[in-house]
Amino acid sequence: QINFVACQLFALLAAFWFRIYLGPNHASSAVRHAFATLFGIYFAVFCFGWYSIHLFVLVMMNYGIMNMASIANIHRYSFVVAMGYLTLCHISRIYIFHYGILTTDFSGPLMIITQKITTLACQLHDGIGRQAEELTAEQNRLAVKTRPSLLEYLSYLLNFMSIIAGPCSNYKDYVAFIEGRHVHMKLLEVNWKQKGYDRLPDPSPTGAVMYKLCITLASLILFLTLTKNFPMAYIIDNEFLDKTPFWSRLGYLYVVTQAAKPKYYFAWTLADAVNNAAGYGFSGVDERGTFHWDLLSNLNIWNIETATSFKMYIENWNIQTAAWLKRVCYDRAPWYPTALTFVLSALWHGIYPGYYFTFLTGILITLAARAIRNNFRHYFLSSVPLKIAYDVLTWVVTQLAVCYTVAPFVMLAVEPTIKFYKSMYFHMHVLSILVLLVLPMRPQAHSIRKPQNQAVQNSVKSK
Repeated sequence: QINFVACQLFALLAAFWFRIYLGPNHASSAVRHAFATLFGIYFAVFCFGWYSIHLFVLVMMNYGIMNMASIANIHRYSFVVAMGYLTLCHISRIYIFHYGILTTDFSGPLMIITQKITTLACQLHDGIGRQAEELTAEQNRLAVKTRPSLLEYLSYLLNFMSIIAGPCSNYKDYVAFIEGRHVHMKLLEVNWKQKGYDRLPDPSPTGAVMYKLCITLASLILFLTLTKNFPMAYIIDNEFLDKTPFWSRLGYLYVVTQAAKPKYYFAWTLADAVNNAAGYGFSGVDERGTFHWDLLSNLNIWNIETATSFKMYIENWNIQTAAWLKRVCYDRAPWYPTALTFVLSALWHGIYPGYYFTFLTGILITLAARAIRNNFRHYFLSSVPLKIAYDVLTWVVTQLAVCYTVAPFVMLAVEPTIKFYKSMYFHMHVLSILVLLVLPMRPQAHSIRKPQNQAVQNSVKSK
């Protein structure tokens, strides 16, 4: 943890230096790629020592696949090799760490690299191996038309801004950043003459970085004060279970889950600030003319804490991982996209049983929440008081459902997970199953879109 914080703080300083002295106006793309790669390799070795060899082995294996595999199968081979290697490393962690996390835990960077490898492979497949008519608008925008050089590939996967804590970004966005086109691409979408500008503005990320560093500091303080005092393990303490009624245990579950969040808020917000300090992460301008630097943001804390649906919560938590899951799995799954996406998410996180309890429970609750929303929400939109009552009720249920779902993710092992769910009477599982048995399910847009896409493909082929 000390190495992680030290590396990220040093990366923050290096990012400012990188933007000021190695900006696109002062250095070539090759120099910027090389600097970002070498510093990233140094950080990996500093943090993980010899274990960092796993990162480099996986990167080079998939570089070989990218150059030798047929474009029709490049995304499949890359996915199998990257996820297979990651899974083997996850298995080794059980024997190395025994359900604990030590300083040599290299799985975090390996997970990010796996995301990037599979993202690039899918986007290469879209750009070279598929017709534009076969792609969605997003796939068309992100499609990569040529295989990257070795330097570009290493820079994308191992750059110092994201090697330690991510996040995963799209290859075209990263290359545009290195080449100095990143901000201009977003600014050109706005008619600046109507806003009184003679030329494109030059937005600075300093304000966004300072704001995110304040959130990072607040998260660190909360982590040091709350997390240690409200351990998740206490909710399965025998004395606590014997003396505390069910509703009090449910309330305490919410408290300990809240106490576990600052660790993630700290790591992800600091990682976002590092990328912004380097000049990466500009997302555009809103209707009020405000510049935004949240292209790589991994969370939206306000939307998380006020979420009134399971879907809204998931979409604002670990945003870049959710985007990765959508692009490599959900949008490409031939059937059961929701279930397959949750299974992939569990496999990507590791092989601890608690992860699978969490994500399999998540499938059940997601489907049940979707059924309830589709069947009842429209009845509460007729008046403001009804809508407020609906929002308050769904906020409470959503927050408690999330707490119920993620507890095994923290506990990791089978025994404490079963003990926890028994103490909760498996109430969310039971309620979700009843909802799915009683309420009618509407077809997903994903499932009804497939035949339309197939019809377009057949039409194109016939022509």
